[in-house]
Amino acid sequence: MKHRRVLRAAVTVAVTGALAAGMTMALTTSANAGTTLRASAAEKGRYFGAAVATGKLSTSAYVTVLNREFNSVVAENEMKWDATEPQQGQFRYTGGDRLVSHAQANGMSVRGHALLWYQQQPGWAQNMSGSTLRSAMINHVTQVATHYRGKIHSWDVVNEAFADGGSGGRRDSNLQRTGNDWIEAAFRAARAADPGAKLCYNDYNTDGINAKSTGIYNMVRDFKSRGVPIDCVGFQSHLGTSLASDYQANLQRFADLGVDVQITELDVMTGGNQANIYGAVTRACMNVSRCTGITVWGVRDCDSWRGSDNALLFDCNGNKKAAYTNVLNALNAGPGIPTDPPTDPPTDPPTDPPTDPPTDPPTVGCSASVSLNSWTGGFVASVKVTAGSAGTSGWNVGFTLPSGASVTNTWSATASGSTGTVRFANVNYNGRLGAGQVTEFGFQGTGSASGVTPTCTAS
Repeated sequence: MKHRRVLRAAVTVAVTGALAAGMTMALTTSANAGTTLRASAAEKGRYFGAAVATGKLSTSAYVTVLNREFNSVVAENEMKWDATEPQQGQFRYTGGDRLVSHAQANGMSVRGHALLWYQQQPGWAQNMSGSTLRSAMINHVTQVATHYRGKIHSWDVVNEAFADGGSGGRRDSNLQRTGNDWIEAAFRAARAADPGAKLCYNDYNTDGINAKSTGIYNMVRDFKSRGVPIDCVGFQSHLGTSLASDYQANLQRFADLGVDVQITELDVMTGGNQANIYGAVTRACMNVSRCTGITVWGVRDCDSWRGSDNALLFDCNGNKKAAYTNVLNALNAGPGIPTDPPTDPPTDPPTDPPTDPPTDPPTVGCSASVSLNSWTGGFVASVKVTAGSAGTSGWNVGFTLPSGASVTNTWSATASGSTGTVRFANVNYNGRLGAGQVTEFGFQGTGSASGVTPTCTAS
């Protein structure tokens, strides 16, 4: 939750004994306890981040706490649609670029928030609908993710697309009315634009196992089964005076689907239980091996969107609160992210050398496959290029587009032509592939690309 939205009522289930008891799972104490949030989280293979308004980067007291305690940042508003594309096709990255530069200079990773959200759309997008909005939406995802390619740890590709209440269904919005596949289309476009970023779905009121979180769970399970590129799920965790008793179990069931989970916008109403809740949330994350990090939504209480709730870890003077101590203790006590142990080498060497040389020479060439996200009047194509056993020093993929189809935008390749027979050549960073290695590129177009078949030649 961010600026320009009214605070919702507390949404979590009554607090349980887990808060006071500090959960029931035994924890392993670290031999090298960190003295700051960023150091302790990093020792455990995680990040601990904060939401930042770039206008406050000129306030020394603010920056002192930010740089000392956090190793990840996310823009409160500077990367949203209304900020990055205030006029259609005219992109503005000043605020986001400033935050990225600050992060790079101070050893921080960056979460991107948010490519698509039903709120904080620019006026021109609010007035669109149907295929026109779908095309503009995909172009926005493509352009912004391409601009920040290689600089973002995790993108909130889609934010708050599920409805509150007991239905577990999608929220009605102009984006939803472009077609129920809009979330999938956004994720595929984001993957094509920035293959290295983790792609997340992010929402609130999902802290326990309830109808809304289960609706999201079912979407993620469907996406994973069909190969839709989703890597993580964000749990905002704007909390009141209680925490759902099944908070950790909810994180774990998503992790069991094969996605990372992240606490993305944590803040907790002040009161006698604030420190306990902060500690319990941190322990829950530490106890789920695929919980890769925690972000609090602001640095000091006076920076918070929640006003008098005093919902953060530092008071307005930058002093650490009791909640800070509970979080740091939970980080230090928790387990790290496990790594796969090395496998044992074979105990017996082969007794006989091979008698016959390989019968098949290395395969010179490459193959290509295409996945399409289509809507009335347009499409996005994601193309996978696979090298043969001899590898490639370059590649070229050709398509023959149907009549009326035209390429309007290309990423991770160079296009020759826009209609009829169109060829796409590698760019300087993805032409050289080892045997069997894969790279991807994509393009967007108008009309229909249904039935197109790519051909690939290698050099």
